[in-house]
Amino acid sequence: MEVMTDWGRSVVTGRARLGGLAVGAVAVETRASTKTVPADPAFEGAQIAEETQAGQVWFPDSAFKTAQAIGDMNREGLPLIIFANWRGFAGGLRDMYGEILKYGAYIVDALREYDQPIFVYIPHGGELRGGAWVVIDSSINPEKMEFYASDESKGGVLEPEGVVDIKFRREDLVKAMRRTCPAMQDGSKFHGEDGKTAEKKLEKELMPTFKQLATHFAALHDTPGVMLHKRAIREIVPWSQARTFFASRLRMRVAEERVKALVRGKVPDVSAQQMATHLSTVAATLEEIAAAEDDGVAPEEREEVRAMIDALTR
Repeated sequence: MEVMTDWGRSVVTGRARLGGLAVGAVAVETRASTKTVPADPAFEGAQIAEETQAGQVWFPDSAFKTAQAIGDMNREGLPLIIFANWRGFAGGLRDMYGEILKYGAYIVDALREYDQPIFVYIPHGGELRGGAWVVIDSSINPEKMEFYASDESKGGVLEPEGVVDIKFRREDLVKAMRRTCPAMQDGSKFHGEDGKTAEKKLEKELMPTFKQLATHFAALHDTPGVMLHKRAIREIVPWSQARTFFASRLRMRVAEERVKALVRGKVPDVSAQQMATHLSTVAATLEEIAAAEDDGVAPEEREEVRAMIDALTR
């Protein structure tokens, strides 16, 4: 069920059910949307205006909407799933006056304070770039957030074309030509004025091809495999298996959080290592709960969990 539909239309927020549990959801509008600016009643000649907003971009209103929705879902005690498919924040002068940086920081604050499991997933065909990655990175709230990506997704601070403009400038591409192209390695052809002219002509002819090769090379660093290798994501989840995976993972995380609450109720100063040990003793029970999608998530009703909790007070 979508909420706040007429505000910040470049972002979609709502509530849903996954694995039999209620969750909050934040997704992106990939199509261009229209923002209506009401007339200012203080000025007689003011009129209603409309602004077109690109898809996959956070604008001041949609960034504020995202932060507000995340805060509301946290107060409702809902786990959160974010379908991350943003190319970044709008950076125009009007957006700066609209306090886009402040509302982006609000998203970070909302995620940092979130007290329920959070899943961030780059979907099939999606991409996550620039500041958009920064504000939803799992390091903001590592205890609660988990980052995943589809096998057909892309992610990186810069797009391949931007990487080429910085890392593969013209002089770098010319060096690559001279190192790899046999026609450029024969120095005897480029003596004198005519030779230099011929060399410049060959460079001009080869430049589009080498620019394309450099862009393709940069794009190879945008793959989920590289993200996993750099530990930017936890796991690669194919789109066809996403629903099953997240339903099971959600039930597991909710069950773990309830067991943690029970443990802290008995041992308030329990350490992270001790908590991990306690969870490992009931791991089989938690896996059963995660797999039984038709049943409720109530680990406190399981005999193994009650036995573990009772042992803490002895």
